[in-house]
Amino acid sequence: MHEATVGELSEGEILDRILAVLAGSSRAVVGPGDDAAVLAAPGGRVVVTTDTLVHGPDFRLAWSGGRDLGFKAAAVNLADVAAMGARPTALFVALAMPDDTRIGFVEELAAGLREACDALAPGCAVEGGDLTVSETLTIAVTAIGVLDGVAPVLRSGARPGDVVAVAGELGLAARGLAVLFDRFRDAAGEPVAVDDGILSADDRRALRAQLRPAPPVTLGVAAADAGAHALMDVSDGLALDARRMAEASGVTIDLDVAALGDDPALALDGGEDHALLAAFPGRSLPDGFRAIGRVTARAAAPVTVAGAPYERAGGWDPYRDWDHRTG
Repeated sequence: MHEATVGELSEGEILDRILAVLAGSSRAVVGPGDDAAVLAAPGGRVVVTTDTLVHGPDFRLAWSGGRDLGFKAAAVNLADVAAMGARPTALFVALAMPDDTRIGFVEELAAGLREACDALAPGCAVEGGDLTVSETLTIAVTAIGVLDGVAPVLRSGARPGDVVAVAGELGLAARGLAVLFDRFRDAAGEPVAVDDGILSADDRRALRAQLRPAPPVTLGVAAADAGAHALMDVSDGLALDARRMAEASGVTIDLDVAALGDDPALALDGGEDHALLAAFPGRSLPDGFRAIGRVTARAAAPVTVAGAPYERAGGWDPYRDWDHRTG
């Protein structure tokens, strides 16, 4: 049975198929269907962030189905809203697609977006977006969140004496990426489909963390309510993002290697975890966070591990790490 591609349909027909998947999920004053959405803004201030996933450096269609890709596109943006101590309320999604993209794939992608909102940020929904044509599949998501009358939690607020804590996994997504690159490429290095039957339970868990991440979005507000001095999303690796927090705050962050799990190197240098990194006053942490270090006065290095400067340039950098294959 022939399945239509986006090149065989009009923009209106594609949009109708997407809206049918998203039907009933809108929370906006004016949702999808007009020139722009109208959103309520409790507290009068909103948080806005955007992230773009491009076929090649950010995902491979040989490894990612539409539903997982939609889930990931939503999740990485929801995590950035949570990292400000805000509550996500709306996503706006722009899709640039090749003509031969199957419409069923687009519907699956929309379903993944909706599933991520329902699972990670109840009350948030896709409220609009844009469609266009491109030789490279690109998904650009803008996320909106509200602060509900409280101040945002910035990465620049860490203070000496704070406990450094994290919510979510560290290093698991990087392990999943290693499984993909080590086991699911052909002799020429091109990606091939994942064979779930040859994977261990640990491999499957790691692949899920990479292909369908589930960041602890609701814990962003919990961290703010608990008085976090600083907060940020760990998207590029713990050591790199801890350095960013330390430099923004003018402090040193000392990490406890014993608190980083069975593979501290992967926890420090792996990317795409989308955990939440926080600095809290005192030792009482909100549920879901675990202590991994402390904040000290600025020393010679912004990040130390067991007191020793950590200078490795780890973490994920698409300009450095992309191998320029697509798949």
